[in-house]
Amino acid sequence: MCPWAWGSEPAFRRLRTALAGRVRWRRAYAVLFDDEDDPAPDPAAETAYYAGYVERICAHTRAPRAARLSRVAAGSWPSSLVAGAAELQGDDVAERVLRRLRETVFVLGEPADTMEAAVTAAHGVPGLDPDRLRWDAASPDVLERVRADRAEARRPVPEVLSVRSASPHPGAAKETSEGGYRYALPTLLLRAPSGYRAIPGWRPYEAYAAAVDELCPGLLDSSAPLSPAKALELHGSLTEPERHLLAEGVWPPPGAVPLGTGNGPLWLHPDEASSRPALPSGPTAAP
Repeated sequence: MCPWAWGSEPAFRRLRTALAGRVRWRRAYAVLFDDEDDPAPDPAAETAYYAGYVERICAHTRAPRAARLSRVAAGSWPSSLVAGAAELQGDDVAERVLRRLRETVFVLGEPADTMEAAVTAAHGVPGLDPDRLRWDAASPDVLERVRADRAEARRPVPEVLSVRSASPHPGAAKETSEGGYRYALPTLLLRAPSGYRAIPGWRPYEAYAAAVDELCPGLLDSSAPLSPAKALELHGSLTEPERHLLAEGVWPPPGAVPLGTGNGPLWLHPDEASSRPALPSGPTAAP
């Protein structure tokens, strides 16, 4: 649910593609909106402020933002539990489910902040067993995993306590109400036998690639980008920044479905568009 993490997806998607089959990728769900947070005294004012905050961030990242945000998410736990449960059904399913959850906030403007909304957002994902997803998301094992993720996010490595960077979001660790610190979102921690590198905040793809090369020279796959059709088929949906970073060729590919947002289209593969829960009505962005 972090707008900076949402804006980092183009770089992360390219990095995952370039490292496919060569590394183990693990996500830790930091729980941005916690159950212990006090409710806003004026929800409408909070929503207006937060929508403006997201708009300013998206001006930097060029990621889509919802044309209208209905509310600030009441909590991150439901979506974190559903995302963690989806990982038990394989990497491909987990990627698609997590993407759907992100898009509820930043594309549809209706955060999946209840268990029902989070499970519903995943309906139609190829290969997903929705009954198992609901069962696993309510299980003690997944709850314990997300609790461990939350705790890990509040034990940042020393290197991120103070960060110097020209990025609009350098990513220094944030103070918590508990008197400690947590990682800024997103933060990528690369580990190898030779050591580790922490890359916090919003960074270009080249910063991640350079850190990988420092730890493991030659590990990155330098293959040419995918064709537009293949990229859209692989990922299901692509933002404008993603399609420029992940695909090469004439855009849009045949059948691509544009979904209008507050600042540009989200492109859907036709199978993804037809398998989703009902999308909001209204004009879409022109190709």
